[in-house]
Amino acid sequence: MEYNYIKALHLIFVITWFAGLFYIVRLFVYHAEAKQKPQPEQDILIKQYQLMQYRLWYIITWPSAVLASFFAFYLLYLNPAWLTQAWMHVKLAFVLLLYMYHAKCHQIFNQLQKGEVKHTSSFFRIWNEGATIILFAVVFLVILKNAINWIYGVIGIISFSILIMIGFKFYKRIREKNKK
Repeated sequence: MEYNYIKALHLIFVITWFAGLFYIVRLFVYHAEAKQKPQPEQDILIKQYQLMQYRLWYIITWPSAVLASFFAFYLLYLNPAWLTQAWMHVKLAFVLLLYMYHAKCHQIFNQLQKGEVKHTSSFFRIWNEGATIILFAVVFLVILKNAINWIYGVIGIISFSILIMIGFKFYKRIREKNKK
């Protein structure tokens, strides 16, 4: 019974962690776009986005990442045999990518809190898909528990990424057309 409670808590915090990652990058998009606004609108929006980013990052995203990781390690402690399975090795590689993605988001967060906008809103829209790709990979690995066909999964993820990029370019054209 303990295992099921820990698994449920792990899943809850993984979901809130991803929700935080999805929304923080969306706020980065808005922040970058606010830099293009005239004064005083720019200052008002940026101040509001910085506050929203701060609260999201430190009240939801970071605690969720820590708790999801804690419960994951606890699950591995309860079931160490998973560490001998190939699907878990692939999953852990994607989790490592997720930690790297989170770290990069933290770096961007810090820059934006200092008023440094080093990326465009287009960059952030593409960057936002990184978490989506990792989420797809991890969910399929956990549900299917099959790392033998991981090549098909990688091909699927790359195909999915290409579709997202095409959709993004199509959406960008529509937005630019509507601005005229």
